[in-house]
Amino acid sequence: MDKMTSDCPYPGCFFCVMKEGNPGKRRTGILKFFRELPSQDDDGQVLPISGLWNTAMAHPNDPEFIDLGIFECMAALIWKGLKNRRWLSHDQNIYIPYYAAHIIGSYTMNLEEFAESAVHAGVIPPLVELLRGRLTWVEQRVAVRALGHLATYASTFPAVASHGEVLELAIQLASSSLEIVYSHFYQYVDRRLSYHCDLLTRGMGGVEMESRKAEEWASQLQCWSLQLINCFAFKPDFLPDICKPEFLVKLPGMWGGLVNENSPAGIGLLRTICQHKLGRGPVASCPGIVEALCNIARSSDDWQYMAIDCLLWLLQDPSTCQKVIDKAVPALIDLADISTLGDHKKLGDSIVSVIQEAVQSQGTVRNSISSRTKEQIDELLSSRQRLKWEKNTPKEDLHIKQAAALVVKLEGNSLFSSGNIAGAAAKYSEALTLCPLKSKKERVVLYSNRSQCHLLLQQPLAAISDATRALCLHNPPNRHAKSLWRRAQAYDMLGLAKESLLDAILFINECSQSNDPDLSLRQNKVPDYAERLVKKQMRAAWLFREAAIKRGGVHSEGNAGDVYGQDADDSEWETASESDVGNNGRGEEDDDEDNDSEWKNEDNRKDKYDKASTKDRNHGYGVLLAEDDI
Repeated sequence: MDKMTSDCPYPGCFFCVMKEGNPGKRRTGILKFFRELPSQDDDGQVLPISGLWNTAMAHPNDPEFIDLGIFECMAALIWKGLKNRRWLSHDQNIYIPYYAAHIIGSYTMNLEEFAESAVHAGVIPPLVELLRGRLTWVEQRVAVRALGHLATYASTFPAVASHGEVLELAIQLASSSLEIVYSHFYQYVDRRLSYHCDLLTRGMGGVEMESRKAEEWASQLQCWSLQLINCFAFKPDFLPDICKPEFLVKLPGMWGGLVNENSPAGIGLLRTICQHKLGRGPVASCPGIVEALCNIARSSDDWQYMAIDCLLWLLQDPSTCQKVIDKAVPALIDLADISTLGDHKKLGDSIVSVIQEAVQSQGTVRNSISSRTKEQIDELLSSRQRLKWEKNTPKEDLHIKQAAALVVKLEGNSLFSSGNIAGAAAKYSEALTLCPLKSKKERVVLYSNRSQCHLLLQQPLAAISDATRALCLHNPPNRHAKSLWRRAQAYDMLGLAKESLLDAILFINECSQSNDPDLSLRQNKVPDYAERLVKKQMRAAWLFREAAIKRGGVHSEGNAGDVYGQDADDSEWETASESDVGNNGRGEEDDDEDNDSEWKNEDNRKDKYDKASTKDRNHGYGVLLAEDDI
C-alpha cells in the first residue's frame, strides 16, 4: 500500500487510511490493508492492531470492518504468531495474537450475524490453538472469551462444538486457571514476562498494580471458561462430559474472586446443569455440592437465587428428592419468608409449595428424612395455616398477642443482660410463637436476637438459620445490619470464609447508610472488629490461596496477606463507606426496632458470658448488646 502522508513513519499506515475523506477510497484502502497485513513483516504492525482493538472495544456493533475482512485478517495474524516464532519475537509482534483474539471476541459478543461472519472467516481453529495453550495464559484468556461468545448463538454453536476438544479444554482451564496464573505470573515477580505486565497495566502500574490486575484476569479466565462450558451445558448430549464428580465438586467454590457479577460463576453453571434431569442426578449424588448450594442459598450474594433454583429443582425431581431433602429443606425453610428477590416474585410462596408437594407426593420420602427435618416441615406448614387464621382474626386480638410478645421479648432481653443466654433464647422463641406473622419488623428483631444467643452458645448453624430468617423478613431483604454481622460471625465459626466476608462487607455498607446511631460509622471509620474480620476472611478467601499453599505458600506483595493467616498490618482498611459515602448518606430506618441499643466494648462484660470463648469475644462476638434490642 502506498504511503498516505509524507510524515507518516509506516508505509500503508492504517491510521492514514482511516483519515481518507472519500468513502469509496477509504473502504478500498481498509479492504487492502486487511488483505495485506498478515503477509507483511514490517515493523510497527502492533500500532494499527492496537488501534483496531480500541475501536472494537468502543464500537463492537459497528459493521464497517466486518464486510471488509477484519475476521480473516485477525485469524491469519493468530496463525502467523503460532507458526512463525521468529516473526512473533520481532519488534512488538508478541502482542498481536492477544489483540487479534480480543478483537474477534469484541465484535462477536453482541450480534449473531457478526459471529456468523467470524465463523465463515475461519476464526475458530486458531482460537482453539490458543485455548490449548500454544502461547500463554494471557492469550488463553481472550481465546476462551471469544469462543464463549461464538458458542452463545444457536447458529454458531455447532461450529464451536465440532471441535471436540473445546469442552474438555474449557473444563481443564476452569479447574486450573488460578493455579496457572499464580505459577506463571503472580508467584515470581522477577520472572514475569514484560509484555504480560504491559497488557495488565497498559504501562501505568508497578508491581502491586500488576498483582492486583493478575487476580482480576485470573478471575476472568475462570469465569469465561465457565461461560463457555455453560453454553455446552444447555445441550443434554454434553452433560455426561461436564457432570464428572471431580469437576462438579469444585463448581460451588468458583466464585470468580467476588468479581465479574455478570458471569454465571460455578453456581450459574450448576443451575444450568440442574435444569436437565441428566444433570440433577450427578449433582444430587455429591453431598458436598448440595451442602454448598444450601450455604449459597442462605447467603446475600448475587447468585443466591441460582442456588435456590437448584435446590427447588432437585426437590421437584422424584429421582433426586430423596437424596437431597434432608439437607435442602432446612435451608429452604429458612428462606420461606422472603417475598421478592431480584426478578423473583413471591419466592417464599414457591418454596413452601415445592416443599409441600415433595412431602405429599412421595410417602417414602417422609419416612426417610430425619425427625428434625420432619419437625421443621410441620412447623412450616403450621405457620401457613396460622397465617390464614390471622387473616380472619380481629385486629384487636392481634394487637394483644403482639403486646404479649413484646413483654416476653423484654424478659428475654433482661435474661440476656444478666448472662442467662439459654434462658434468653427460650424467651425469644416464646415471643416468636406469640408474635403475629404479619408483624415482620418485630419478628426480624426476635430472630436476630435469638441468633445472637446462638452465637454466644457456640451454635453457629442455629445462628445462621435465625439470622437468615431475619434477613428474609426484613424490607428490603438481606439488608438488616445486625443480622448480617451475626451471620458473618457464625460463618466464621464454621470456616466459611467467603460467606462470612460477603456478610461482613454488606454489614459495613449498611452501617454506612444507617440512621441508627448505634450502627452508623463514626467519622466514616470501620469498627475495629469488622475490619479484623474482613481482613481475616480476605486472606482466607484469597483467589490464589489454594495455589499458593500447593506451591509452598509463597505469595507476592499484593494485598492478599499471608496465606497462612498471620495478622495483617495495622493499616486502615479502606472501604466504600470511607471513600465514597458522605456524611449525608442515609438509608431506610427501622422505626419499630429499639433504637437505644449500645455498641458496648466486649471486654467490659467478659465475666458475664462464660459460655462465649475468649477468642470469640476478642473477634467481636456478641458486641451488639442492648437494653431492648440486642
